[in-house]
Amino acid sequence: MSDLTSKQRAFLRRLAHQLKPVVHIGNGGVTPAMLTSVEDALNTRELLKLKVLDSAPEKARATADQISAGLEGVHIPQTIGRTIVLYRRHPENPEIKLPKAAE
Repeated sequence: MSDLTSKQRAFLRRLAHQLKPVVHIGNGGVTPAMLTSVEDALNTRELLKLKVLDSAPEKARATADQISAGLEGVHIPQTIGRTIVLYRRHPENPEIKLPKAAE
């Protein structure tokens, strides 16, 4: 799947609104262990909310970019304040049905 459309990002933001952060990113920043933790969480659910703590070395957007570069197929529907929303379609059992992209 290529980049998400604005309609798809808005749909995912609506779904993520009620979620609580699953992973907290602290002063270690984006580490291999943290990437493994996010990878494991994405294997059980398609949509994640992460919290970047005040002690983190990078801002939320830079952290989100590092995570998406470190993990295959991860999209960033939203970063707001210190909160990141990540999406990756489950390869075998997708639960979230995204709106169709305009062709």
